[in-house]
Amino acid sequence: PVLDHVIARARPQVAALVLNANGDPSRFARYGLPVVPDPIEGFAGPLAGVLAGLEWARRHAPNCLWVASFATDAPFLPRDLVARLTFAITAHGADMACATSAGQDHPVFGLWPVRLADDLRHALVEEGVRKVDVWTARYRLAKAPFAVEPIDPFFNANTPDDLAEAERAIASGAA
Repeated sequence: PVLDHVIARARPQVAALVLNANGDPSRFARYGLPVVPDPIEGFAGPLAGVLAGLEWARRHAPNCLWVASFATDAPFLPRDLVARLTFAITAHGADMACATSAGQDHPVFGLWPVRLADDLRHALVEEGVRKVDVWTARYRLAKAPFAVEPIDPFFNANTPDDLAEAERAIASGAA
């Protein structure tokens, strides 16, 4: 499954890995990872997942200052994603960072400060903010650029055709 590839690439980049998923968490039992649902009602999109990670870190890893987020449908996420996001934050004196490639931002691939968990909760619950760029516009956002050759590291594998393309890329050694 695509999730296997995402976990294999994400795990070495972080101290702890948590899955954000709604519904029955037992379907992820084989991964041996904590499964954390969105902490607010209704479908609030990716920001709810970011909030889940921030609040989990605050409760379970009190010394954790940053949470990285990864989309689980992108099997080629960069093996140096967190390092490059960290560099972008430091280089630009930013509050947070997201990945970008070919002129397109990929805000789900981000590095988020735990200190903003309450601000994000307020934006989601009290203000109804759902778009990542609406929330990040309130802060200094750094962007870490990534090349799309030989393959776009943020390629989404969501359909059977996408999965076949991903398998070809893996078999050819491009990914």
